[in-house]
Amino acid sequence: MDNILSLETLTKYLDIKLLTSLALEYIPKIIGAILVLWLGFKLIKKLDKILSKSLEKLQISDTMRPFIISLLNTFAKIVTVLVAVSIIGVKLSGLVAVFAAMGFAIGLSLQGSLGNFASGILILFLKPYEVKDWIQVGDSFGCVEEIGIFNTLLITPGNKTLIVPNAKITDDVVTNFSKKGIVRLELNVHIPYSEDFPKIKTLIESELKSVQNVLNEPKPEIGIETFDSHNIVLAVRPYVKPDHYWDATFEAHQAIKNLFNKNNVKVAYSEGVELGNIGA
Repeated sequence: MDNILSLETLTKYLDIKLLTSLALEYIPKIIGAILVLWLGFKLIKKLDKILSKSLEKLQISDTMRPFIISLLNTFAKIVTVLVAVSIIGVKLSGLVAVFAAMGFAIGLSLQGSLGNFASGILILFLKPYEVKDWIQVGDSFGCVEEIGIFNTLLITPGNKTLIVPNAKITDDVVTNFSKKGIVRLELNVHIPYSEDFPKIKTLIESELKSVQNVLNEPKPEIGIETFDSHNIVLAVRPYVKPDHYWDATFEAHQAIKNLFNKNNVKVAYSEGVELGNIGA
């Protein structure tokens, strides 16, 4: 009985000794690894700000800066994690092999994300648009705020943020309203068949000159687009700066409505062919 007790006591002693030895060996390493991660991530954050200012001084475009910073930030964080893990005692050669295998498996499961990344590279080098350009991709319309590694951020005229995957952009038709510096509004106006088109055209041309955000050059294009059952449909195509697109649209519509009111131009209501007045 005494032998059994002494054996159990010895086993417990050895276990405590082993645990103490392991704790003394690894706790400082774990604390060191945590410190490396904490200090490393803080340093990376500060370096991001320094890098951003440096790239700005080097006149790197607003389009390239976020992409470069994001890429270097990711790389620096991976290196910091590897250094922290090596402090604990894990061999980097084996860890790199594990990361490579994980990367391959993740790559297969995230083919769409890798496609977005590749598309981001293409967008930055081919430059179909840049930051602050007004673009339309499918049904998405807005001002480019940021071109990221995987997505492009658009701000709509209603101040909504659209996150558009880069792969969708490279696979679709992109309409860049800012490339030429001006954009043409696509407005339609109805007049009755009885009205004199040359007179209405002259009045609209004159009225558009008073609209603040409509450009005088190139001159607005005004013509008969089609004929419907009750009206002649006019195409009114003034040119504006891309940033004034919506303001100019609303101002032009209001100006033309006021013009018709002042000159007693009638329109046919959809309820019938009877002509009615337009209010102020």
